[in-house]
Amino acid sequence: MRKNLVAGNWKMNTTYQDGLALVSEITNMVQDEVTGSDVEVVICPPFPFLAAIGKQLPENSRFHLGAQNCSQKESGAYTGEVSARMLQSVGCEYVILGHSERRQYFREDNELLSQKLKAALATGLKPIFCVGESLETREADDTFKFISQQLQEGLFHLSNEEFDQVVIAYEPIWAIGTGKTATSAQAQEVHAYIREQIAQAYDAEAALNTTILYGGSANAQNARELFSQPDVDGGLIGGASLKSRDFTDIIKSF
Repeated sequence: MRKNLVAGNWKMNTTYQDGLALVSEITNMVQDEVTGSDVEVVICPPFPFLAAIGKQLPENSRFHLGAQNCSQKESGAYTGEVSARMLQSVGCEYVILGHSERRQYFREDNELLSQKLKAALATGLKPIFCVGESLETREADDTFKFISQQLQEGLFHLSNEEFDQVVIAYEPIWAIGTGKTATSAQAQEVHAYIREQIAQAYDAEAALNTTILYGGSANAQNARELFSQPDVDGGLIGGASLKSRDFTDIIKSF
């Protein structure tokens, strides 16, 4: 069965010292305040902090370490790149792939992302694969068509066994960093559509078991309503994950 999951994407924020302090605050607050909940928490700091922050996460707990990206290459002369094997070697269990910022600023397309998925899965990492539409696409009433293309070209080439390891995050790009948030009904509509697409590409069991996160400016005020929707299994949290109080309250929303 699918799991409830909250992932904190720190993006290119914090210093090493501030990151260590932040994860210490988060783990202590969650351990003190979150009881009787099966929600899992993934912390995704910048690359240079991964090993140290991974050591701070309590062992055998709800906490897991994740990276924000990885290369499609296994190794070699690719200056500045970080491979999935490198991430796995420092304790990463998850990796975010296809985030809207990677697609927009670094021109990552579905073909490249399909290669990154294969690389991550071959190393045993669990991808958090992001899909989502711009405001222009939504206003043109092309949301479903656009997301279907992202799924078909970037994700649905995987085998059933590989797909079982994937978490999907729906990012309405128009609601990231803008202060806007999709209503719970809008989020549910797209999450349900994604689940229908999974059922068609694989089967009903795969659709039922896939964790689908909402990734559009979720915060401590709206998380409970969003997470109460039948097809919303948690959140990929950006700015609010940099505030220990807000992030803990989001986790408590389950």
